[in-house]
Amino acid sequence: QAQVVESGGGLVQPGGSLRLPCIGSGFTFGRFTMSWYRQAPGKERELVASVDSAGRRTSGADSLKDRFTISRDDAKRTVHLQMNSLQPEDTAVYYCNARWSQYGYDYWGQGTQVTVSS
Repeated sequence: QAQVVESGGGLVQPGGSLRLPCIGSGFTFGRFTMSWYRQAPGKERELVASVDSAGRRTSGADSLKDRFTISRDDAKRTVHLQMNSLQPEDTAVYYCNARWSQYGYDYWGQGTQVTVSS
């Protein structure tokens, strides 16, 4: 059964950093575009960053580009989101997604809570 599992969330002070891992299983990891999304209370889910099977990265909002970095390790079936200079507005549930659009494969994790507060 295909699944992606996130971890690494928690409480962090403003200005701090977190690194979120996501591990995929049950599918051909290297063929999928891996992405991180987030959803804050009362807001729609938004793209944070993506990395496709060739390693090409796409960022979401401009405000995230300089602070958040996505990376993948296909040998370990893992994608990471490195988040630096975190601010209270980054508080959200962060979701990992694996997608192979050509074949309609789309897998979501359960999410991991990130709270930025002093």
